[in-house]
Amino acid sequence: MSLKRQVANLLERLSGNVIIPPHELHLLPERLHLRRLLSYLGVDCVFDVGANAGQYATMLRKQVGYRGPIISFEPIPELAASMRERAAQDPNWHVQAMALDREAGTATFNVMRNSEFSSLRRPAEDQPETFSTSNEVIREIQVERSTVEAQIQHWQSKLGFRQPFLKMDTQGNDLAVIEGAGKSLAKFAGLQSELAILRLYDGSADFSATLTACQEKGFVISAFVPNNEGKFPVLVEVDCIMINKKFAPADIQIGPSKAH
Repeated sequence: MSLKRQVANLLERLSGNVIIPPHELHLLPERLHLRRLLSYLGVDCVFDVGANAGQYATMLRKQVGYRGPIISFEPIPELAASMRERAAQDPNWHVQAMALDREAGTATFNVMRNSEFSSLRRPAEDQPETFSTSNEVIREIQVERSTVEAQIQHWQSKLGFRQPFLKMDTQGNDLAVIEGAGKSLAKFAGLQSELAILRLYDGSADFSATLTACQEKGFVISAFVPNNEGKFPVLVEVDCIMINKKFAPADIQIGPSKAH
């Protein structure tokens, strides 16, 4: 931890305020909401699907204060290996070198020039030009795929958690991950999905289809939060944080409104 961060942490404790670098201001709503929500839900395990270099897990540890088990799924071998090295110092951080999808088996995975855009899906030919350099395939690799349904069975028997949280950032493939969860999705206390307002990948679902699928499976919206600095003034994508409706306050009506 840098000296600046140590001083900032001390000042935060003394003042009760949050100190954050200007370039991270757009990330503050997510961090504050997750800090409150994971505690409210009693989350005792996080499925980090599409972990990339481990940014989300690091954020949970350093900014959210979550200390429970994290299972990071990342199919790019060198990124998974790098995370494993870091996870060696964190016994509650588990790394799986695989992609989660609608079904299990091997598949071609597209590694993009900017690894954060890497996906099981190909870039859309009509994607905005501003993304075309970063979201460009530089190599294809064969990866192992599994499903949320299979993985939750494995890890629940191993770790014994009861209130898991599902985070997805699979670059155009979140709906397939949700469908691959089947009935096991109901075991999650909450979830977080990247919703594409503008589709950057061939065959990917738009934000309304993914959102509707989650709602039909018993989840309700808790928050919409930025996941990047965006392309002002157009909204390209946003993260949606949802909770299992069984955790909604009793006085909040969930479902179709009644006719007057």
